[in-house]
Amino acid sequence: MRRRDGSCSGSCDEEEGKSQINVVRYRRAMVVLASAGGNTVEVIARLVQTSPDRVREMIHRFNDMGMASLDPQWAGGRPRRITTEDEEFIVATAKARPEKVGRPFTHWSIRKLRQYLAVNPTRRIKVGKERLRQLLEAHGVTFQKTKTWKESNDPDKEAKLDRIEEVLERFPTRVFAFDEFGPLAIHPIGGCCWAAKKKPQRQRAN
Repeated sequence: MRRRDGSCSGSCDEEEGKSQINVVRYRRAMVVLASAGGNTVEVIARLVQTSPDRVREMIHRFNDMGMASLDPQWAGGRPRRITTEDEEFIVATAKARPEKVGRPFTHWSIRKLRQYLAVNPTRRIKVGKERLRQLLEAHGVTFQKTKTWKESNDPDKEAKLDRIEEVLERFPTRVFAFDEFGPLAIHPIGGCCWAAKKKPQRQRAN
């Protein structure tokens, strides 16, 4: 306890540590309760005076761990700089075609992906080469050769591929068909991509 002259006895540090833990637990509980009440992330962030990314991370941790996520788990070392949302953006970017974001090459390398993440207009992320490789591997994404890759010379190829991907994501259980104005001069190009382990992208040769 604290003496009248302001000095602390042996138990002072322990009491202050418990007080900090209670504050963190109360703050995290406020985030969870506010989210359960239907408030938006931005509103919750203003309520507890933190960033929207931090609020999302607290909510994700609560969904994964339950009440245990309210207790702080402090450890030594530098605090985490890449959030869960950052990791999701990194994985989604690595698995997307570079042409889709205006990059003039057919596949990502670690160096090119790292450079794009640092300057892209959507979500800028600074990450080292080795850390980027570790994050992709942790999410089951590895660099692989594509199978029977074919490249079309159709000038509207990217727009059509975007539409196909949109339909596959929104209506995965439906079957659809489309026709072309005629055969295109398709020539084989050995491709490569970032994809889930042992699941490279495949396209029919014909």
